[in-house]
Amino acid sequence: MKKSTEPAWTLRPAGLSDLEQIAELRALVMRPDLERLGRYDEHRVRQRLRDGFVPEYTSVVVADGAFAGSVTMRPVENGWWLESFYLSPAVQGRGIGSAILRGLLERADAERAEVRLHVLQGSAARRLYERHGFTLEGEDPVDVHLVRRSGVWQRQPA
Repeated sequence: MKKSTEPAWTLRPAGLSDLEQIAELRALVMRPDLERLGRYDEHRVRQRLRDGFVPEYTSVVVADGAFAGSVTMRPVENGWWLESFYLSPAVQGRGIGSAILRGLLERADAERAEVRLHVLQGSAARRLYERHGFTLEGEDPVDVHLVRRSGVWQRQPA
């Protein structure tokens, strides 16, 4: 049997037609952390994404031919803001998130740009970002603010 050389995932530009699917995925993946923090609101979790959605900076993750997530990399004054990085639980743990993040960080490094983001307090996603060179910039009772300075990333084994 011939082994496929096709990647198991790809990124494609997002469009307005992707908004509701991304909002639903956001609600699904953020619910456990938001509930733990006493902050889950069924409407607000979706509306915050709708209010800030900018398709031109957003990519849709397609895995095994189907919608599997999204990531937004928005330009800001001193670099980039990474947001709306959600992967369906069905594809988590397959290295897709790390591969996507590596590609985004290579782009930022080529531009000598910093990348900032925030994660919810206690979120497992924080470990992913710290493995890729993000460090603590500040925190509040709900969010942890992380920054990755240009050039700190070390290539990790595949």
